[in-house]
Amino acid sequence: MKKMNIVKESRDFQKIIEKGKCSKNRYYVIYQLENDLNHYRFGISISKKTGNAVIRNLYKRKLRNIIDANKKLYPKNQDYIIIIRKNCLDVEYKELEKHFINLIKNSNLIEEK
Repeated sequence: MKKMNIVKESRDFQKIIEKGKCSKNRYYVIYQLENDLNHYRFGISISKKTGNAVIRNLYKRKLRNIIDANKKLYPKNQDYIIIIRKNCLDVEYKELEKHFINLIKNSNLIEEK
């Protein structure tokens, strides 16, 4: 994931969470909001209750890989905040990818192509 495609600032996280559309399943919570940029951006969050830093970073890397592998699914002018839930620890990578893609498609957060 390129640096320009990352939401880093706390105020951006808050704005997207407060004003954005929410969709959830057992493994993820996704907030989505339009932006004025010509590209999509993602912010990833995971609770400290989930595990130590090694575990949290592992799951953030997995999610970034899933996002990069499915780049063509996202509209250009959107911001996304993805919160990883603790249930992700019990599931394999392929299952995580399947649930992430299904959540986005079923919640109408992306346009079908």
